[in-house]
Amino acid sequence: MRIDKYLWSTRYFKTRNMGTIACKKGQVKINGKIAKPGREVYHLDEITVRRNQINYQLVVLDIPKSRVGAKLVDIYRKDVTPKEAFEHDKLVQYSKNQYRQKGEGRPTKKDRRDITEYVENPFEDSEEE
Repeated sequence: MRIDKYLWSTRYFKTRNMGTIACKKGQVKINGKIAKPGREVYHLDEITVRRNQINYQLVVLDIPKSRVGAKLVDIYRKDVTPKEAFEHDKLVQYSKNQYRQKGEGRPTKKDRRDITEYVENPFEDSEEE
């Protein structure tokens, strides 16, 4: 089975075309080598897929005949992605939310003025005391 079709049938990509594009961008590797979309997948191949800033690592257990249900995906692959990859993603998301919460939009004029003042005079407040 082709790698793009395998990733689609095991529900790593919503469409087969998305799997093909990921392969063309070099985000899919089989046994450490970048895979073209037409590369065949065999039993016990190790696949690395980069999605959402995380490198998912999979081991092929079996080849499905067509797209499978979400509950049956574990029959065809074993996910060996280290937990550190998911923890790193959580830290990145947390640091993004630290400055401005999602949905607050662009900085206001007052925010921009405060930022500009701080950048131009970072130690002005501590000298006055």
